[in-house]
Amino acid sequence: MGFFKKLFGGKEEQLNAVSPLTGKVVDITNVPDQVFSQKMMGDGIAIEPTEGKVVSPVSGTIATVFPTKHAIGINADNGAEYLIHIGLDTVNLKGEGFETHVTEGQSVKAGDPLVTFDLDFIKANAPSTITPIIITNHDSFGVNKLVAEGDTVTAGSSEVVELTKK
Repeated sequence: MGFFKKLFGGKEEQLNAVSPLTGKVVDITNVPDQVFSQKMMGDGIAIEPTEGKVVSPVSGTIATVFPTKHAIGINADNGAEYLIHIGLDTVNLKGEGFETHVTEGQSVKAGDPLVTFDLDFIKANAPSTITPIIITNHDSFGVNKLVAEGDTVTAGSSEVVELTKK
């Protein structure tokens, strides 16, 4: 179908997402939390961060900044809904170790800073620093993961997911 759209001038809606973190890719099915590994919230990837900085993976609007600062929701310009959940069970930290740099309703571009966090504090006080990046409305998109488990990615520059609107 993509070939015919290109040949006859139709536009295929697609948006590549860059990595929101620097670190090592973990397959979503290997995240040690069933909500994420069984894709109950959606499909995506996860990253074991090596730096305490999260940037926007796409251009869009901040939909949710959790009061505990451990998770951010973004509505991408193409309609995809992203959830970035920093670490596992980090809601229990009640915001300690996190600093947000955006507010709900704010427009962002890919690479804009969203959250900084104290990686050592998270390592010491949460079960895992693995950060799932989930497309919560993945049933509306074809999801093509551009990275594999073990790949090293850089925040704001490594393309990690390609979505095509169904």
